[in-house]
Amino acid sequence: MPTIDELLTRVSKPARYTGGEWNSVTKDWRETAVHIALAYPDAYDIGMSNMGIGILYDILNKVDDIACERTFAPWEDMEAEIRREKVPLWSLETRTPIKDFDVLGFTLQYEMTYTNVLNILDLSGIPVWARDRTGEHPLVIAGGSGGFNPEPLSPFVDAFFLGEGEDAVIELADLVRDWKRAGTPRMERLRSLLKMPGVYVPAFYEARYGADGHFLALEPTTAEAPAVITRRILEKLPPALVRPIVPFLQTIHDRAAVEIQRGCTQGCRFCQAGMIYRPTRERSPEEVVQAARELMRNTGYDELSLLSLSTTDHSQIVPMINQLTSTFDDLKVGIPSTRVDSFSVDVANAVAKGKKHTLTLAPEAGSQRLRNAINKLVSEEDLLGAAENAFQRGWTGIKMYFMVGLPTETMDDVDGIIEMGKKVKAIGRKHVGGRARVRVSTSNLVPKPHTPFQWARQDTGDELQPKHLRLREGCRSVGAEFSWNDPRDSFIEAVLSRGDRRVGEAVYEAWKNGAKFDAWGEYFRAEHWERAFETVGVDAAWFAHREWDTHEPLPWDHIDCGVTKSYLRGQWRDVQTVKTVPDCHHGSCNVCGMQSFDALGPARGVADCVVKLGKLAELRRGAKDHEGEVLELV
Repeated sequence: MPTIDELLTRVSKPARYTGGEWNSVTKDWRETAVHIALAYPDAYDIGMSNMGIGILYDILNKVDDIACERTFAPWEDMEAEIRREKVPLWSLETRTPIKDFDVLGFTLQYEMTYTNVLNILDLSGIPVWARDRTGEHPLVIAGGSGGFNPEPLSPFVDAFFLGEGEDAVIELADLVRDWKRAGTPRMERLRSLLKMPGVYVPAFYEARYGADGHFLALEPTTAEAPAVITRRILEKLPPALVRPIVPFLQTIHDRAAVEIQRGCTQGCRFCQAGMIYRPTRERSPEEVVQAARELMRNTGYDELSLLSLSTTDHSQIVPMINQLTSTFDDLKVGIPSTRVDSFSVDVANAVAKGKKHTLTLAPEAGSQRLRNAINKLVSEEDLLGAAENAFQRGWTGIKMYFMVGLPTETMDDVDGIIEMGKKVKAIGRKHVGGRARVRVSTSNLVPKPHTPFQWARQDTGDELQPKHLRLREGCRSVGAEFSWNDPRDSFIEAVLSRGDRRVGEAVYEAWKNGAKFDAWGEYFRAEHWERAFETVGVDAAWFAHREWDTHEPLPWDHIDCGVTKSYLRGQWRDVQTVKTVPDCHHGSCNVCGMQSFDALGPARGVADCVVKLGKLAELRRGAKDHEGEVLELV
């Protein structure tokens, strides 16, 4: 069998597989009791830009007897070498086979990476189906936003961690240490995880279907398994990550980063992150500046990204920027996510150094009516004012993100996108002449669990095609560039987002057909999935292209993200009436179920809110629609 070093000489970008980067941690396995591998089911270049992996890696390796290492999906050339030479996939730090670890933990951020999860298991020599594993195999754990509908991956994952894992990973490591000392059998290990808050163990649940084949319920098969699993929420953000690993090769986000805020309460009805990461919790400007100081010292980067779902929503963003710019002379500060208004442009301008190229804005819809329907609280005046401000201050390009296929959308709304591009282009020409660039980028709506749009239908490819054609021709006529997503991969994403356990069988078949790296356009093959759905008898269109009844059972009803189903139901009704809901971050409480966690409002404490969430879960189990009870409770 060839050595790993020999394999590295045969592939592109060998630095993806070598380890040894600055700030990586290598421990002696003989001196550590617990061995955990963290996996991101995509290429190293993508996975190393995920802050969640870095945070967990840092936390675990601070414990002396825990060795935490990393692995990623090998690129096609390396996979071919691994399979030809029969070398099991290894960890970057010690080149230990992944199958020898106690725990293999996946971060799930995007449904189109699910076939890579199976591929990593197979390349590691770990049975793909959870039911086929024995005590000789690691426990396969998964977390991240994909876990909020775990069912499509539940046949392959032993347990899902729901919510924020900074505390949970240490609890898990403590359990592993005890299991190994006591020689606890595999099934008893899984059973003990049922007692851990925020953990879902699929082996102890059974799906029930009606005579028509439609999903009816997911039921515990043992009294120890909770009927509803509530996500874990931290009251306060943990210390910032200040010793991240510095890759040898360029990654997608090749810069230092500080998470300045977690959660968002803008209430966009299509946005899953805005629901499942509530409540809003902030770092102080002083904490951010201190973290930046340590990051610069520990990494050598000269660029800092201020991470948040909506960075300029931070209540102290101006003092924070002022402190950063006054403390660091040469530091470039990036703001990846902003509101669509002139204030955000002012903030972006305050941190811009050197040439100003492209500013990104996300109006999401082309008409005010449709923006109101999706609760995107942005007016045309806001957008044009932001464009005017940006071009006046020397920016030469504006990129605008929109969605197509939104509920109640008409061709007039689509034409509104073109009109917006035309007006922004005119503003750009007025200020920077021929250098003005306007790019219109559209994505297709993918209804996501735990959002008001979880009941929405997705447009078919035939319905989306004329919209894309109209946008392509219209943008060309007004001098704006245009890009769009393939409706076929949006369709697969929707099926994986809203699927039940039977969709897991299709994931397996698609992988066997050759599906992998589905998030990469050059690798995605719709025919792999079409054949898989046909083979296992899954009606994929049933999951994607119909409007769901707001009282029908949902495959993710056993997962409590904290935002109540009755609140989401009310928000879905408001789509039709075009009624908006203000951001509770700046006003009164909207009674979504998370209010007592809001560190910026009149909080009553985490323990108080946990009790309330438990009562809300009981109400949900006992009533179809209970807005009155929820209002009375909170």
